[in-house]
Amino acid sequence: MNTPALTAVRAGLARGLAEFRHTLTSKEDLFGHFGMVAVFIVAAMFMRGQNVDGTDIPIANMWLPGLMGLTVIMGGLLTVASVLATEREDGTLLRAKAVPNGMTGYLVGKAVHILLVITTLVVLLIAVALLLLDGFSMGGPADWATVAWVVVLGLLATAPLGAIAGSLIANPRSVMAVLMIPFMAVMGVSGVFYQVSGFPEWLQWVAQAMPLYWIALGMRSAFLPDSMLAIEIAHSWRLDQAALMLSAWAVAGFLVAVPVLRRMARRESGSRVEAGRRKALQRG
Repeated sequence: MNTPALTAVRAGLARGLAEFRHTLTSKEDLFGHFGMVAVFIVAAMFMRGQNVDGTDIPIANMWLPGLMGLTVIMGGLLTVASVLATEREDGTLLRAKAVPNGMTGYLVGKAVHILLVITTLVVLLIAVALLLLDGFSMGGPADWATVAWVVVLGLLATAPLGAIAGSLIANPRSVMAVLMIPFMAVMGVSGVFYQVSGFPEWLQWVAQAMPLYWIALGMRSAFLPDSMLAIEIAHSWRLDQAALMLSAWAVAGFLVAVPVLRRMARRESGSRVEAGRRKALQRG
């Protein structure tokens, strides 16, 4: 039975796949999505000869799972915010709003596109690590399942934050400038590249309040041996707590993001889009 909502979802799936194919053929998109990841991969390669303090595990082997977690939050927060702000200005959102169930199809399409991009990046990082890092390995189906749910829950936890930011920041060219400083601060305290257990206790609590900490922890649990638990908080992977915290962020984020997006959609009009285009031309 083809209901309007089901038709919109199918259109969104098709749109998401089309945008993903475009990403794979666009030099600008490839550089935007893969450029920073490539820089971190190169940096990790230079750290192969050094071990994590108190262990025989190379620093690079700890960095790569952290980088996978960082890739998830970059897609959920930065990419969503940037795309939403840009497509609000160029009229894409207005066109979606004008079609019955168009916003449903639009949101489904964006979710599919970003999920495919992030999954591709994570698979690429896994392949690079398995090929180039000594001792880097992945266990059985349980570890693959962990990576899958961490990616999905991580995106659900961070995409609403990106949607809120993209709705509130008027100038698409300011999105990265506004978000990068807090993003770098969160990255610095969330244990992506450093041992959180070595931080002051108050900073450990700050780290554990952030979704990036739990995403990176989940990734480390899939790729690092249990001997690395010695440097983790509570000496445990705490996957149940990771799932709970990411779910809490997802629920809270959606509760705030939905009314913010509705308010933004109601305010969109042809005159606002045209005014945005004129400002963009003047800035250009």
